[in-house]
Amino acid sequence: MRAFEYVRPGTLAEAVALGSGDGARILAGGTNLVDLMKLRVETPSLLIDVRSLVDAEISKTRGGGIRIGAGARNSEIAAHPLVRERYTAVAQALLAGASGQIRNLATAGGNLLQRTRCLYFQDVAKPCNKRDPGAGCSARAGEHRNLAVLGGSDQCIATHPSDFAVALAAFDAIVHTTGTAGAAAIALTDLYRPPGEHPERDTVLEPGDIITAIELPAAGGRSRYRKLRDRASFAFALVSVAVALDESGVRIALGGVAHRPWRALRAEAALRGAELTEHAVRAAIDRELEGAQPLPGNAFKVELARRAVTATITELVA
Repeated sequence: MRAFEYVRPGTLAEAVALGSGDGARILAGGTNLVDLMKLRVETPSLLIDVRSLVDAEISKTRGGGIRIGAGARNSEIAAHPLVRERYTAVAQALLAGASGQIRNLATAGGNLLQRTRCLYFQDVAKPCNKRDPGAGCSARAGEHRNLAVLGGSDQCIATHPSDFAVALAAFDAIVHTTGTAGAAAIALTDLYRPPGEHPERDTVLEPGDIITAIELPAAGGRSRYRKLRDRASFAFALVSVAVALDESGVRIALGGVAHRPWRALRAEAALRGAELTEHAVRAAIDRELEGAQPLPGNAFKVELARRAVTATITELVA
């Protein structure tokens, strides 16, 4: 690990100012950032610790939803009665996402800002456009079994690793931030950038921007999170699906298949007002997957996603 400076600013405004400088990184739980620093993938010259500055409270909102402070630990969120009762898929996603030790340290904000990555991104000896723009994408002709089948580009086919973000996407979560331009509210599905020509930028956040809270609108229906992976003990998803079902319809988000949580809007539109039979669900998700562009090593993900969505929705209906 390369040498760096470490500061604990007294206010969020000070943290924002420091974070907007070259070579600065925001630190909360550090469960992703510190690992990447050990690999010399991330080489910040300044770490800004905001753990004592960001709210960790989980509370009801006036509209009947909940507000999750960005400093809340993943274990606290998963165990909270409001989350377990009204946003079951969120609790299930957090429990599926990491070991207990990591959940006790990782924060809500940091979870969303994990780097979208593959094994080549984490190996500094291999070309990677995300780590070194213009170097090339080793994954396209290399090991890509666990990589994107939707929304990728010639520059990058890495997948976002957050289970939490997939579940939040199914509930239309809003991410609140503060930065040099002031406070902002961003739909979670708009937080992440497509890889395009600049895969080195995972999100729309600018340097110094800090997530302060996550807001979930009122929910009164049923939900479920299903994660399919090579091993049950804390592997990244090959495919995951979050489904939220209420009187307004069904909302579907996929994980493990794209650079961001993939909201299945075409499938949702096809199911709007329809009886949620197995045949109807399968036909709807087929419409969503028409745009898939798998490579030889991950083509199985298309059928896996189809089966995962169909099984999850039909079980919820039953």
